[in-house]
Amino acid sequence: MFKIPIYQPSLVGNEKKYVNDCLDSNWISSKGKYVSLFEKEFSRYVNVNYATGVCNGTVALHLALLALGISQGDEVIVPTLTYIASVNSISYTGATPIFVDSLPDTWQIDPEEVRKSITPKTKAIMAVHLYGHPCEMSALKEIANEYRIFLIEDCAEAIGSKYQGIHVGTFGDVATFSFYGNKTITTGEGGMVVTNDQTIFERVVHFKGQGLAKYREYWHDVIGYNYRMTNICAAIGLAQLERVNEILTKKRQVAELYKELLKETDYKVHPEVGNVLHSYWMISILVDKAIRRDHVRDHLEKVGIETRPVFYPVHTMPMYSLKFQKHKFAEDIGWRGINLPSYPDLSKEDIEFICQTLKIAEIY
Repeated sequence: MFKIPIYQPSLVGNEKKYVNDCLDSNWISSKGKYVSLFEKEFSRYVNVNYATGVCNGTVALHLALLALGISQGDEVIVPTLTYIASVNSISYTGATPIFVDSLPDTWQIDPEEVRKSITPKTKAIMAVHLYGHPCEMSALKEIANEYRIFLIEDCAEAIGSKYQGIHVGTFGDVATFSFYGNKTITTGEGGMVVTNDQTIFERVVHFKGQGLAKYREYWHDVIGYNYRMTNICAAIGLAQLERVNEILTKKRQVAELYKELLKETDYKVHPEVGNVLHSYWMISILVDKAIRRDHVRDHLEKVGIETRPVFYPVHTMPMYSLKFQKHKFAEDIGWRGINLPSYPDLSKEDIEFICQTLKIAEIY
């Protein structure tokens, strides 16, 4: 057990009350009032027309791709600097992930690299708002419109993030969110698919419920999946959503304190660049040299501070590395990056202790 964990959820609202209501009513599976309430409130918060809850963020991506008709022979452009689920979901459909590099300042997908990677087989771009910093959505939307391809937003880490004052997840054809236990708001396990397109929404709902036909009982007209969210998970999610602005405010305060305490060091905190609102799902830093990252992490671990490496670029992993590729900036960030404790209730004293320990590690 770590003295200061990398993350822990803030469960001090109506979570117990709503879950107990599920238990008292016996509505604990995928039917019950909290599923529709959570979907309705979430769509209102993000400002989209449609939202449907699912059992995790990975299946949300799979459903988004299925709803768009992505299948074998298609290509989907995706940043290599992302969590593996973004890429695996593409592979689930039989399509081919096409990796591109990241921008060195924001760490997000590079629109020019996207443009260079488009082929006649390209069917979609998947923009991943990594660690809560928005991608360059204007440029990506322009490219998608120009080539008449789909734009998918992976917002697993980006609830509360805004691009030019607008919540992420509203720029593409379809978007997904994750509510795993370490996300900004959590349902334990869970996710959401959102869109402004009624047809896409109906296709997602159709696929997530075992392909059940809409007007014929127990008749299934496509190969579907059991990807539904439970009423208990939705109850927790609704309670979390009631406090989302409070949680985001606390996380920003945590990030700002890290920035202030580390500004005179060689560590570079993941910045907020441009007309965006970074939700700081994780506060991440770069060490000066890749060779020093494990030393710094070991130093923090010895005093009870949990950290993680920034995601390894997916093109370097065995199942995706058959074709040799180089993505300079993604690799540099991937080898030098560290995620620091980032939960909303992290105390000022703990942040000061973490930063002091980082400064000591910097000396040796």
